[in-house]
Amino acid sequence: MKQKILLIILTVALSACTVGPDYHPPPVETPGGWSEKGRGVVDAAAADTAAVSQWWTLFGDQQLNSLIERAAGANKELRIAEARIREARARRGITAAGAWPEVDLAGAYSRSRRSENSSSGTGSSAAGAQDLFQAGFDAVWEIDIFGGVRRAVEAADAGIAAEEENRRDVLVTLLAEVARNYLELRGSQRRIMTARENIVTQQQTLELTRGRFAAGLSSRLDVAQAEAQLATTEAQIPGLETAGREAVHRLGVLAGLPPAALLAELGGDSAALCQPAEVPIELPSELLRRRPDIRRAERELAAATAMVGVATAELFPSFSLTGLLGLQSNNLSDFARSGSRYWSFGPALGLPLFDAGRIRAAIAVENARQEQALLAYEQTVLTALEEVENALVAYDREQTTRRALEQAVAANRQAVVIADELYRTGLVDFLSVLASQRALTLSRDQLVQSDQRVLLDLVALFKALGGGWQLAEPGSAGLAAGQAIVIHPGGEGSADAGR
Repeated sequence: MKQKILLIILTVALSACTVGPDYHPPPVETPGGWSEKGRGVVDAAAADTAAVSQWWTLFGDQQLNSLIERAAGANKELRIAEARIREARARRGITAAGAWPEVDLAGAYSRSRRSENSSSGTGSSAAGAQDLFQAGFDAVWEIDIFGGVRRAVEAADAGIAAEEENRRDVLVTLLAEVARNYLELRGSQRRIMTARENIVTQQQTLELTRGRFAAGLSSRLDVAQAEAQLATTEAQIPGLETAGREAVHRLGVLAGLPPAALLAELGGDSAALCQPAEVPIELPSELLRRRPDIRRAERELAAATAMVGVATAELFPSFSLTGLLGLQSNNLSDFARSGSRYWSFGPALGLPLFDAGRIRAAIAVENARQEQALLAYEQTVLTALEEVENALVAYDREQTTRRALEQAVAANRQAVVIADELYRTGLVDFLSVLASQRALTLSRDQLVQSDQRVLLDLVALFKALGGGWQLAEPGSAGLAAGQAIVIHPGGEGSADAGR
């Protein structure tokens, strides 16, 4: 009879179904191409797309390359993300253990004496103390017939993948932050160099005005105006030095070091970073699937879908097998004899009859969470598209601005030379010299800032393209198995995620 019961339970278990929705990656609509692709941006088919994976090397700066490598190996936020992956894997082990029997070993000894004056203490064996030795195994196995545990493991697997993508997203952000702060540092240093060059020119102008004033060829007003212009330019340097020092401090922290650890290394002047001649990008449908934040959102949606099945399984009966096997004796000498053995075995059935709607409310909670995850996934895709388009238009327009500033600097240099010559001969007053020098000082500083913004826009573009996370995973590209994202370029797509 027992064998028949066990056979029936095993047959039901083997033919069990997994309740809840099966997950299918939702399709999402993407444009057929980028609307803001400007100069210097080429299709990936005409260039090496591997350059995007290590985009920082395109700037041709070995110090930047070194900072990137050190930050990728020692950044604290990145190590926190790695620890979260280990935590997710450990939690998956806890969840998967629910599919297996639980066996406990217990042992006990007690010595007791019954009261002679109680109703239970009558009889010849009532008085006196007794020993009781007991040891045995206690086992219980709840069979996962309706797939609650399997759905929980499915959610845990998706959670692990989401944490892995989160680490990649942290890495992409980290590399962009290192590059951005390094560019800001070099930009501040170049602006300081430009200001000092302007100071040299303005000091020469001041000496000229003082000489002319001493000779009676100009007024004291010219000297005062020259002194004011020189002091104004000198006042810019402390603020630029502060910005540069803050960038060094930030780079130190990003590399997992004390803030001042890189002051000696990065304190000197450096040559301007080069701008790559071409920036390869792919179509939105091909490129955005590689962004870690999109991949993470897709895995979070998969986990939320599986959790609907976990909650749904609570509606169905639970089947379990329980067993007990051990030895029990009043005398230690008889403990190991066959007569001291005891055991029990049998199936158990549990069925929720009334819970005031708790289970169905829990299912509604998980359905709402799945809907939120789906909307979050779709929003992540839209945000990614927006970031790329914004970076493309900023990169293109800033290059136009820089070319105009180059022309302005050249024209202002010529104006300064002409105004200086005319002032020396007395054909113009000092206001013309002052105005031309101010225009040159301003345009030179604006040109340095524009150079910096072009490179910063390029960093933003590479970050928006999702480049950089392959640094720690050489040879890996595309999505891992089971993580495909269905994308319909320019078409209508359903947003159903396994409902």
